[in-house]
Amino acid sequence: MTSDVRFGQYPAPDRVIVHLSDPHLLADGRRLYDAVDVQANLEQALRQIERMQLRPDAMVFTGDLADLGEADAYRRLRERVEPVAERLGTTIVWLMGNHDERSVMRTELLDLPAGEQPLDAVWDFGGLRVIGLDSTVPGWHHGELEDSQLEWLESVLATAAPLGSILAMHHPPVPSSIPFFDILELRDQHRLEAVLRGTDVRAILGGHLHYSTSSTFAGIPVQVASASCYSMNLSLPSVEVNGMFGGQSFNLVHVYDDRITHSTVPLGDYTTADTFSAAFVDRMAALSPAERLEAFSRKR
Repeated sequence: MTSDVRFGQYPAPDRVIVHLSDPHLLADGRRLYDAVDVQANLEQALRQIERMQLRPDAMVFTGDLADLGEADAYRRLRERVEPVAERLGTTIVWLMGNHDERSVMRTELLDLPAGEQPLDAVWDFGGLRVIGLDSTVPGWHHGELEDSQLEWLESVLATAAPLGSILAMHHPPVPSSIPFFDILELRDQHRLEAVLRGTDVRAILGGHLHYSTSSTFAGIPVQVASASCYSMNLSLPSVEVNGMFGGQSFNLVHVYDDRITHSTVPLGDYTTADTFSAAFVDRMAALSPAERLEAFSRKR
């Protein structure tokens, strides 16, 4: 959790999560499609996260960690992310995506025995429960959930968590803005909806789409993070939408007592238009609320 200065009516958030998705790393540092430097893009995201001086409770990666499920790709991912997480004092939540391979991911990333069992798990962050659900189908790119997974999820949600739950999964239960993407969506979503409705799940985090979008599902807000590797150019006609070398981003998730916010952070080092310095913040902190309003809100 971050400790920051607040001048408005909202307190600091109870928990902070960094939500990243779809790095699509390749072995030997290869470029995706011989064009996209996916490793450099991930490193850019990590630099920006450290530069924010946050103390996030978790870094949640919603799948497609390795483009081809290669062992070296997972090792490269660990080599880059784990030192950052250690410096930030945060926990990494690795989730499966359709490009990942369960058995290799288990051995190379999670230090688990090889196998094809779904990688479902639960983390507790001081009363905030994060549930990772493996929506992948071995050998396919669309998503499905087995009966046993839904039964497991129902048993987990039978007891409410003190700060509620966040469900994280690769295939988001949202309509796609790209016509052909619905072929690769999570199938039979009504089964998941029946399990989630009326539970303590406060948000659903997803990836897969390579663009940021939001919706609701079973009355629960859904937030999809864009990819760090490349994003989709939604400014084209819908049937022509394809990948582009810009618009990559990650999300900041701020969890409050009665609400959750999701903020999109673009990847890249951009020229700053204006700067609020530490001296400015100190000056505002020294004023009364009325004086702050006069100093900063009144039009000059």
